Amino acid sequence: MRYQTIRILLSAMLIMAASAAWAQEEKEEEKDNQLTIDAQVMSRGEIRKGGLPGATEGKDDNKASFISNRVKMTVGYERENLALKVTAQHSGVWGAEGGGKFNIYEAWAHLKTNNGLFARFGRQELVYDDERILGNNDWAMAALYHDALKVGYEGHGHKLHAVVAYNQNSKNVNGGTFYQNGSQIYKAMQTAWYHYDVPKIPLGVSVLFMNIGMQSGTEEEDYHTNYQQLLGGYVKYAPRNLTLEAAYYHQMGKASLDYTSTEALPINAWMAAGKASYNFNRQLSSYVGYDYLSGDKEFKVPKQGMIGLTKHTKMSAFTSTFGSTHKFYGAMDFFYVSAYFGTFSPGLQNLYAGVIYKPIKGLSFNAAYHYLATTTNLEELHKTLGHEIELTASYNFMKDAKLGMGFSFMKGTETMESLKRSTDDHVLQWGWLMLNVSPRLFYSKW
Repeated sequence: MRYQTIRILLSAMLIMAASAAWAQEEKEEEKDNQLTIDAQVMSRGEIRKGGLPGATEGKDDNKASFISNRVKMTVGYERENLALKVTAQHSGVWGAEGGGKFNIYEAWAHLKTNNGLFARFGRQELVYDDERILGNNDWAMAALYHDALKVGYEGHGHKLHAVVAYNQNSKNVNGGTFYQNGSQIYKAMQTAWYHYDVPKIPLGVSVLFMNIGMQSGTEEEDYHTNYQQLLGGYVKYAPRNLTLEAAYYHQMGKASLDYTSTEALPINAWMAAGKASYNFNRQLSSYVGYDYLSGDKEFKVPKQGMIGLTKHTKMSAFTSTFGSTHKFYGAMDFFYVSAYFGTFSPGLQNLYAGVIYKPIKGLSFNAAYHYLATTTNLEELHKTLGHEIELTASYNFMKDAKLGMGFSFMKGTETMESLKRSTDDHVLQWGWLMLNVSPRLFYSKW
């Protein structure tokens, strides 16, 4: 009887275990799976006249017009605690030899737990805060991506991310670790980002730290990895119709004079920015802001046709790292996209204001003004670089189709002409027209 009781108990335990396993399997089968396929076709025509380096006054090379294009195809998969995304991208200019550039823009897997921990590895965008330091720079057809591992925690108003990246040109078993001319400008990167949303108050605070290693020199002779650090924060306070934003970042470490030289200089640079926006109603809003990016104190501008040699002991010019620069320092991308004459930079002051008007759903108009100046005192030149006026409009005429257009006018100064080696009476005009179609081609859930 005793053994029979034991057998009954064991049988009951096995039945319970089998039932639990079946219930768990059934529960797993009930989990939602989601598959999506999205596409994007975007074309932008641009026309420009005047003011760029290398142009000859009165000649046709002081004008330019072209049409650029981007095509994306994205496949996404999601289920509980797992997500995958793969995006193929082609970007180029209409009529260009070689047909443009094809690459895998995104290819990552995202794993998470129910308590807020997660890990994402593979090719991915890094977009944080207002995208001033880390953004996807979506205006550029190729945009920005990183091959990286990102781990962190999100929950209860807290977000903590840690990102690590290590780049190499190929699987060199015996070829060392030299890296140049790859998909990224850096050899290695470590980033930590913390964000906190204050309860019951429309206040968000972020802190960012980056350590970036960039290689210089040549593989045949000698190369070296210089590490530079960035530390700073971003604050956003949005009570009702008012939004206040502020940011401060400091750069330190070392950087080489150019990618072929192993000589490095210490870095001591910083930037600060503030912006206030106000919504008068659903249709009308305005904004005003100021950016200050430090410059090299020994910056000198040689006269046209002359070579200037200046001995620098440190780098004091702030660099925008991997930010979406088109959003901040003027739509013409004169600064932190195209370089000044020479290696160094006199910094930038950007005082701006604008108005946004949305008369009907999907239609938006934006008018903005920028006053631009250096932060470094220049010999025989004023700090003022110029005045830029920007007019843009966008219209969502379908749920997945958007038309955008813009016109910008800059009146430069003698300082602008000297720094950029521009001509044509310091005047630059630029217009663009863009069509962006991004439909969802397939959606399935089971």
